Formats: sequence, C-alpha cells, structure tokens
Amino acid sequence: MKLLFLTCLLAVFPVVSMKSPIFGPQEVSSVEGGSASITCYYPATSVNRHTRKYWCRQGAKGRCTTLISSEGYISKDYEGRAKLTNFPENSTFVVNIGHLTRNDSGRYKCGLGISSRGLNFDVSLEVGQGPGVGDDTEVYIADLGGTVTINCPFKSENSEKRKSVCKKTGQLCVLVTDSNGYVNPNYSNRTDIDIDGTSQVTFSFIIKRIQLSDAGIYVCQAGDDSSNDKHNVDLQVLKPEPELLYGDLRGSVTFDCALGSEVADVSKFLCRMSKGEDCDVVINTLGKKSKDFEGRILLTPRNQGFFSVHITGLRKEDAGYYLCGAHSDGQPHEGSPTQIWQLFVNEETTMPQSPSVVKGVVGGSVAVLCPYNPKETDSLKYWCRWEDTQNGRCQQLVESEGLVNEQYEGRLALYKEPGNGTYTVLLNQLTNEDAGFYWCLTSGDTRWRSTVELKIVEGEPSLKAPKNVTAWVGETFKLPCHFPCKYYSYEKYWCKWSNKGCKTLPTQDDGPSQAFVNCDQKSQIISLTLSPVAQEDEGWYWCGVKEGHRYGETMAVYVAVEERVRGSQDVSQVRAAPGEEEVESSVRKTENKVIQDPRLSVEDRPVEDTGDPAGESRASADTDSSAGQGRSSKVLVSTLVPLGLVLALGAVVVGVLRARHRKNVDRISVRSYRTDISMSDFENSREFGANDNMGASQVTQETSLGGKDEFSATTGNTMETEEPKKPKRSSKEEADMAYTAFLLQTNNMAADVQGAPSEA
Repeated sequence: MKLLFLTCLLAVFPVVSMKSPIFGPQEVSSVEGGSASITCYYPATSVNRHTRKYWCRQGAKGRCTTLISSEGYISKDYEGRAKLTNFPENSTFVVNIGHLTRNDSGRYKCGLGISSRGLNFDVSLEVGQGPGVGDDTEVYIADLGGTVTINCPFKSENSEKRKSVCKKTGQLCVLVTDSNGYVNPNYSNRTDIDIDGTSQVTFSFIIKRIQLSDAGIYVCQAGDDSSNDKHNVDLQVLKPEPELLYGDLRGSVTFDCALGSEVADVSKFLCRMSKGEDCDVVINTLGKKSKDFEGRILLTPRNQGFFSVHITGLRKEDAGYYLCGAHSDGQPHEGSPTQIWQLFVNEETTMPQSPSVVKGVVGGSVAVLCPYNPKETDSLKYWCRWEDTQNGRCQQLVESEGLVNEQYEGRLALYKEPGNGTYTVLLNQLTNEDAGFYWCLTSGDTRWRSTVELKIVEGEPSLKAPKNVTAWVGETFKLPCHFPCKYYSYEKYWCKWSNKGCKTLPTQDDGPSQAFVNCDQKSQIISLTLSPVAQEDEGWYWCGVKEGHRYGETMAVYVAVEERVRGSQDVSQVRAAPGEEEVESSVRKTENKVIQDPRLSVEDRPVEDTGDPAGESRASADTDSSAGQGRSSKVLVSTLVPLGLVLALGAVVVGVLRARHRKNVDRISVRSYRTDISMSDFENSREFGANDNMGASQVTQETSLGGKDEFSATTGNTMETEEPKKPKRSSKEEADMAYTAFLLQTNNMAADVQGAPSEA
C-alpha cells in the first residue's frame, strides 16, 4: 500500500520545467461555485518588482489572452470575481478567482512583462462538478489520501435485504463491497459498509486513504440486481496542491511543516519523491541524513507537531517534490499525516558565486567569502560549524559584534570587507580536526545563507613566522614574518588580534628573505616593532596578505610579555661605597689573626667568616692555592735547613767574638720585626713560595735605633703597641740573649720540618 500511495502522488505531480525563472503551481483543482488562488514567484530583482504582472488564458493557436494584470486591466469575464496582488517584498504575486464554473477549466499562464514574449509559467485549472444532487446523481468531493463517507438511502421494505456498492466501469458495474462481507481487492482494508439497524433507511459506504483511481460513479443498492432501490454517487478526488517553495541557486530554503498536535511526540521526517516509487528520506528526527545533503541540512523540532527543515547551498538537482510527515520509524507510510511541498530552484540567481570547498594545510589558514543581502549591510553576520548530530546542529563560532568562541580565540576573525553583499571569515592555525562543514549566516534574509566545506590537505604554510615569543617590558622587540615570492604584489600587514577583529599596525620592510628555496629577490621580510614593550602588548599577532579588500593567507604568533629578572650581583657591586668599607674591614681582621701567630702555615691559618658569600669563595680559593705552595716550600726547607744551621752557627761564633771586642759600644738595640700581610700576598704566593719562610707571605724586617718594638697590620687605622723601656744591658748579655733566641727559633723550625718528607 505504501508503494501504491507514493505511485499515486507521483502520478499527480509531473516533472517541472526549470528553464523559466517564473514559478507557480502546475495544476489547480476546484469545484463549481468554489474559488482558486494561484501564487506565482519571480526573481527578486528591482526590475522584476516593478514590471507588469499578468494572468492570461491560452487559446487554441497558442495565443495567450490577458484576463487581469497589475496595471489595473481586467476582462469582462473576470469583473467582480478576480484580483491580482503583487507582494514585492516576497517576490510573488497572487491571482484570486471566485465563483468558478466548469467553463473556467483550461490552461493559463502567470508571467511578467508582455504576455506574448515575457517570462511566464504554465498553470492548468480544473473545475469539477460541485457537491449536491444533480441529474439523480449526488456529488461527493474528497481529498487525496483522505477519507470519505457516502450515505446510501433505501426503501424500508428492503431493510433486511442485502446492501451493496458497485463502481461503474464502462457498461459494467463492478462490485466493491456488500453487507455479506465481500471486499474488492482494490479496496482491501480501505472500505466498509455500516448499517446502524433495521429501523434505518440509510447505510454508510466508507472509503479510507483515498486514491486518484477511486474517483468515479458508484451505485448503492438494497436487494438483488433486479431491484430498483438504487442511488447514484459521483465521487471526485481533488488533487493535492503542494506548498510552493522558491529558492535561488546556491541560496537556501526552509520547509515549515505543520502536521498537528496529535503527532507532537511522533518521529518526524522529510523525504524526497523520486521518479520511481519511493520517497527517499532526506532527514528525520531519528538521526538519518541523506549523503546528498550532508553538511547543508538542519531539522528543528517545534511545538504542537510543527518542525522546520533548513537546506543551504541549493543545487539544480534539489528541485522537485518533497513530503514531510510523522511516523514512529521516521519513514513515510500509508495513512500517516503528510504535507506535500514543491521546491523550485531558480538558476538565474543573483547569489554571488563563491567556492563551496576551501582547502588548507596543517598550521596554515583559509579565507572564506560569505554572501549576504546587500540591502542588509547592518545585519549581524555569523559563522557556525555544522555538526552531524541527531537533527543536525550548527555551533556559532564568531559574529560581527565581537563574540568569538573560546576555543577559537587568537585564530578566528570576521571582517565586513569586501562589503557590498560579501563578508570574510579568516581561520588560521589549522588542524586536522578543523575539517568539516561551516555555515555563513545573517540576522536578515535567510535565503542568503550558504555552506562551505573545509578540507585539510598535505602541504606547508606559505608564510613563515615564530609561533610563540617572549618580549621584555621596557625593551624594544622586533617580530619578523617571511613572505614568499608569490605574494610580492600583495599588500602585507601585521595586526593585533582581538575578539572584534585584527587591528592593523605599522610595519617595516627588512628586504629579501632567505627562508625560501629557489626564490628570487621578490621574497620579503616584513617586521613589526614594539618599542618600548608594555604589558598590554601581550596577545596574538597576525601577519598576512590582502588584495584590495580581499584577505588572503595569515599566520598567527603569540607574544608573551614579561618583566626581566635581574641576576644576583657581587656584594661589592650591590653595596657601592659603604659596603666596600665593610668588606675591607673583614679582610683586615683576618690578616691581623694571621700575623699574630707567624708560626702557622698558610693552610693552618684561619679565615674569618665575614658574612660575605663572595668573600668566602675568594678566601677558600686563596687557601687552596696557598696550601699547595706551602707543601712545596716544606720540601725545600727540609733540604736547606741543615745547611742553614751550619752557616748560622758560624755566624753566631763570629758575632760573639766581635762583640767581645766591641767594648766601646754602649748600647745595641734590636728592633722588632714589622710584618705586612695582605690578601694579594696569598694570591701571589706561588711567586714567592720558594723564598718565603714556611710558605708565609712576604715579610719585611726593619731594624732601627730606638727603644720600641712595633707590630703593624694593614688595617683601616695604623695601630702601635708601646712596651716599657728595658734596662741597659752589657754587650755580652745582649749577645747571649740573641744567641738564646736564635736557638729557640731554630728548634721551632726543626719541629715544623719533621712532617715535611711524609707530606712531600
């Protein structure tokens, strides 16, 4: 039954010729005394909106006689019962005709311009007999696919006799059904006889899911074939008038389906009627979508059984008949609520031609041109991504008022250029996940919506620039972008991205680029300079190319702005003059400790902790160096000490002898030693290690006349220590004391040298 139902529908709707841009209903049916309304569509141009519209009747020789026009003309036959109304905002005009008669049946044309050679569309008008009784025949009118109940009267004396209904076919009357239970196969499960009781003088004949073949003359009868108790019925089946939908090539249309609240919770569908016997599902609420409409169709459920289907990117092959309906399995079925549509695609479109497919490479960018109605310059512009969900979904990514999806920050911008019916969307930093379908939308005329498919292909971006860089606050920062030779004649630019677009910034040309192989001097480096860098300079920057108002390839760079952290400096550098005094004071204290005990070797001498890390490191380094040189000095001492003892002993003997002969000498004063040691001596200990006693730093011995022994260190202030005056001694006593001091010092030196061979 499903195939039979669809076959009947297809038989009703012949193939539509798409050569003319004027579009209207091919066939219009009505009955006597009724009315007809014919809507004609025309291309939305300024000329068409103001040109003459007409309705004419075709004659036998092909001539079309005007019956009514938009300029006020109306024929005598139509006076008082016809009207033509133009709706320029919808690019349509409507012809209304009332008080129809059978003579109004015929072929007509609706058109623009002159009826003999203007743009037009053929319409067939059929007027049938109206309901009622005429010539002993009662007329019933039913809609295709609907249900009709025919009342059959009979005489009371035949109340208990067999009731039957037959249909006239030529000279025969073929039985359809009777009260004994017979049903003609052509009416199986579609017809029935209802008899309320024996007291009634009428029975009902019911036909469900009416088909076009059900139209004709039926005979109701009570009794056998010889009975004269008969009633004739003329059943007329009205051909359904589809809802008309007019769209431009590359434009969009919306099917607004109204099926009633009784199917509010039933699965909805839209199917396309093919030349065969099927109605192929285009989309349904169960998630099914036709491959031919992938990426360019959305189904939106509404309240009370209403739903809409939006199709963009119209193609020539989209024209035809569609059926929207409701059924639990999302498929068309006999008897389920349906609504028929006829879609016309105007090939003489005013829609600007733009690529339906754009290609980009990973890391690169694409520029998409989106059309809009040039008269709606101030309308909001949108760009959304189509998602293959159950009903289809388009997630908004960017709009002209500054909204940008968080996931696309820094890589998506919408420009109102080039203007005059076209805006531009730029998307960069492409990934494989960006492949898919995108829609261009506006808040105005929905017919201008379009679809573009983004494909990711193999390749490398043409522009070259660093991806992420860091600039320092207060400094000068230079950001280069390399442009290949193919963009030599293009305008190059740098801009700073924000959710309201990308603001162009001043740039400079740094000459040819060396980033491209086999490229002549026409390649360029265009640089952006930030001087001085401020915290608000952080963000996304784009370099790109454009020709006039048409944008091309772009490359995005993120600039992070930070404050430079200064490294730790030496204490003496950080503290300046006051600090230098503290460091010198610490060094002098250390020198004093070393001088107070001249017997200590370099490695045994303590270094005072001054609290200065830099000073500690210097002291440690000096100590290590002096320790190595001290060990080498001990080796030399172990060799020279025996020889020195012999020479010293000889010198003492000579001195004693000479002292005895110097009786005229009243006083000999032996002056103390004065020693100056500095940190620089430790550093130069390698130069003097072989000559210094016990590896010590330079010691200067001074002898002068006087009664004072002085020890001074190179501290900030010179310090002198006075000793009380000693009583005068004889020269012999002084010589004995000197000899005794010499022996004590020699013993100490020998004790220090005992460990030298093992250390060496």
